[in-house]
Amino acid sequence: MSVEAGLERVRARIAEAALRSGRSADSVRLVGVSKGNPAALVAEAVAAGLRDVGENRVQEAAAKVPAVAGLVKEQPSWHLVGHLQTNKARAAVDLFDTIQSVDSVRVAQALSRITPRPLPVFLEVQFVQAPDRFGFEPGGIREAYESVNGLPNIEVRGLMTVAPLGLEPEGTRRVFRALRERRDELGELTGVGGIELSMGMTDDYEIAIEEGATLVRIGRAIFAA
Repeated sequence: MSVEAGLERVRARIAEAALRSGRSADSVRLVGVSKGNPAALVAEAVAAGLRDVGENRVQEAAAKVPAVAGLVKEQPSWHLVGHLQTNKARAAVDLFDTIQSVDSVRVAQALSRITPRPLPVFLEVQFVQAPDRFGFEPGGIREAYESVNGLPNIEVRGLMTVAPLGLEPEGTRRVFRALRERRDELGELTGVGGIELSMGMTDDYEIAIEEGATLVRIGRAIFAA
């Protein structure tokens, strides 16, 4: 199956999941995660209509972003979806249009000091404690939002999470529902329209959409096709 065919299959499943939840397909934005895939494949996806591309590592993006730019006419919007170390904040600001993985106030402060433009970010929320997991605790989201959104040139556009590994579908659903509830609790702070929910990957994005995701981050289902 080609990248274009994989992309169309994912889009169809997004539309079906949105319909089940009483929403339109247009209410869900697809971010194609290009981790480990060459620029040529990303360019194929962009040529097939992919408008948002995600990358996990700043180092990989440093080579891939300019390579893709040289292969396509219409440039995609780039999202950092992996953990960001503060010493890579400057490179991240140069490479990415959106940082989806702000997992501490310290990272947000580093970005604020560096960015010359309003920078859209998502606050990463962590529902499991593990050495290789990063993010704000669910109970601290309001405080985190107020601290980060008040920084110069930082705009909190949404909340993001990665469901813990090994959960049954209903366990994954509970995690996504909990993130939506945390988002809803911010209602009076975020104003009309609220903020977005980035949740759901190849194995669970349909559940995420049913629970309110406005962005899904899909890699394998598109690029490994």
